[in-house]
Amino acid sequence: MTIGSEVEHGFPHLATVRSALTALYRRIGEDGVRSYAHSVLPVDVGFSADEDPHLGAQRVARALVSHLHLPDARMIVSFREMEHAAGVELAAGPEYFIELNERFRGHRTDIGAALAHEITHVLLHRLDLSFPGTRDNEILTDTVTTYLGAGWLLLDAFRQDGASSQKLGYLTPEEFGYVLAKRALAFDEDPSPWFTSAEAYAAYTKGMTQARRDARQPPLAAAGRLAGHRYAKDRRQAQEHGGTGRPGPLAPYAFEGEPGALRVSFPCPTCHQRLRVPVRGELRARCGLCRTVLACDT
Repeated sequence: MTIGSEVEHGFPHLATVRSALTALYRRIGEDGVRSYAHSVLPVDVGFSADEDPHLGAQRVARALVSHLHLPDARMIVSFREMEHAAGVELAAGPEYFIELNERFRGHRTDIGAALAHEITHVLLHRLDLSFPGTRDNEILTDTVTTYLGAGWLLLDAFRQDGASSQKLGYLTPEEFGYVLAKRALAFDEDPSPWFTSAEAYAAYTKGMTQARRDARQPPLAAAGRLAGHRYAKDRRQAQEHGGTGRPGPLAPYAFEGEPGALRVSFPCPTCHQRLRVPVRGELRARCGLCRTVLACDT
């Protein structure tokens, strides 16, 4: 939780976020991801002005447990003074103890965001899905929370003005917006009406720009003209001299094989699993992991 200090912006964790999306699809499959096609709704995680914070937190926790498909998990929520926004005790279950920062007693609108992150920790614990190191594992948790339909709450908790700021989670606001945009594109869902924070909407817009850029990289047919010309140049070189790996550090594609049997590999714009297809002009490729069908010009 970042309160009153400068908030990091941009996309510094993008590689880890993309790895997290791939790991999620590998662990629960395309059908499993599709079972989260609808996000948790504001009405299920909102607070009324006179609602008791303990009772309200328990109600919101139950809604998030249901949304994240943890039917036999019981969350016991309490408040205490602490440095972080929240914490969860991961054990065998079925009861899990979540502690929320005492600050949330007076900022009830953000209780859902804190609970969403902690309950996703429980989900990942049960799935036996984790990344090495605290930082990367927290990025995994933020990414999965958002992609499975509860992380719009984390982005909406971001507020910033000239005097103060608040952000929950390890991702930057723009990275939250990026994952939320990836979800919106995959499930044809527009989360923007749910935002109460203008800063969250701005971050979502920037994230959507980056997400759309993923779908316009060569050898995808939707690639822009300049990127297409660069790809054609790299392809000619590979055809003349054989595949020599990735043409440059910023190129998302790589060539391999002999000039007569050249193949190109590139990341799926949905799940970021790398695909490998023959270099033979226009074709359609299906990602074996998320089943997205891609129009390509190889």
